[in-house]
Amino acid sequence: MADSQAKQNEKIVMRVSFYSMAANIALSIFKVLAGFLAHSGAMVSDGIHSASDVFSTVVVMVGYRLAGKESDENHQYGHERIECVAAILLSMILCITGFAIGLAGFRKIIGQESISLEAPGLLALAAAILSILVKEAMYWYTRSAAKKVNSAALMADAWHHRSDSLSSVGSMAGIIGARLGYPVCDPIASVIICVFIVKAAYEIFKDAVDKMMDTACDAQTLENMRRVITAQEGVLGIDRLQTRLFGARIYVDVEIAADGELPLRDAHVIAERVHEAIENSFEEVKHCMVHVNPKD
Repeated sequence: MADSQAKQNEKIVMRVSFYSMAANIALSIFKVLAGFLAHSGAMVSDGIHSASDVFSTVVVMVGYRLAGKESDENHQYGHERIECVAAILLSMILCITGFAIGLAGFRKIIGQESISLEAPGLLALAAAILSILVKEAMYWYTRSAAKKVNSAALMADAWHHRSDSLSSVGSMAGIIGARLGYPVCDPIASVIICVFIVKAAYEIFKDAVDKMMDTACDAQTLENMRRVITAQEGVLGIDRLQTRLFGARIYVDVEIAADGELPLRDAHVIAERVHEAIENSFEEVKHCMVHVNPKD
């Protein structure tokens, strides 16, 4: 059942990633052409930004595929943490992208770089609006899939789409401002967008690091696990319950109390019952280790 779900999740990730790559390639070509034809440097830069998203999607595909590899002699607990590495890499790319957008805007505001006074054409404005709509739709589509398969790397890619959408908002503001005679609108919008992108990068980075540091599950998940365990026949109590995040999966270690007079075989049956109940009730759980203590 777990293997079937893992294969299904991989299909979802690969399908979403393929659509992302196709959309980014088409969108980047259109935006670069529109920028040149409509004399908009902001739109040319925006198109190059979209092209860079293709690389981030490739990282997601490779990372998720490697994370799904079966355990081997050197990695007996599996390879799930590779996806966390991919998420950290993407968060760094996202952070660098945000700082680059913000720095370019800041340099223009303080006068270190000149602001183009030539009003861009309407084609550039249309390209910006189309980019916002497409990239925002891609963000929600990818975000939904990331939540469904519990993928940090795919969620990072979703935020990369959002960063591109926000970049296009800055381009649109700059284009509109330039056409109205206020070209400084573009760099101001870029600085504001930088803050949102860097914040998203930090949250993705923190989530990935938590999953690599054996962080425990949230309190609600622990409480749900306690309810499942105590509901099993023969369980008289829980002496200890520990969990740790391992990439997108969870390892569970539990010590239960059972009648101390039970034969070893019967105690083993209770432990197996708890083991199967946890793994069947929580699809994120990769393995549950159960130890039985005698209850005085």
